[in-house]
Amino acid sequence: MSTQRIVKIDLDERSVVRRNADIEHERAVAIFDLLEENRFAPAAGHEGPFHLVIGLEEGRLVVEIRDTSDAKLDRFTVALQPFRGIMRDYFLICESYYSAIRTASPSRIEVIDVGRRSLHNEGSELLRDQLANKVEVDLDTARRLFTLVCVLHIRG
Repeated sequence: MSTQRIVKIDLDERSVVRRNADIEHERAVAIFDLLEENRFAPAAGHEGPFHLVIGLEEGRLVVEIRDTSDAKLDRFTVALQPFRGIMRDYFLICESYYSAIRTASPSRIEVIDVGRRSLHNEGSELLRDQLANKVEVDLDTARRLFTLVCVLHIRG
């Protein structure tokens, strides 16, 4: 198993708003899946495994990379402005999806889910591009991180 991976992740609790059960479930699944399998190689050349703390500050994603003894290795920010449209559309389609799974036909749910996955992939690729000069991640890692960025972005 590679050492260039995340073994612990925390969301900055000052940024997190506890939301409904669907969103909390998405957050928990994203963290579980991320810790099960990921690729995370900082451009600065730090050796892992890593503990990440992610949060929001002044409209930017803040990523703090720590080693397993919690010593700070690096910290960087990513502008969220390029994500605004994708996240707005993603939140709208997620609302439609969660409503549909309670009442709609399976074919209608599938149509909405295809759109939801497409927007999620678009956001994940954008995140991967935005992280490119800071850290190398694979697509699955970017997908799970994008989910967490969306959870952080939700406000009460």
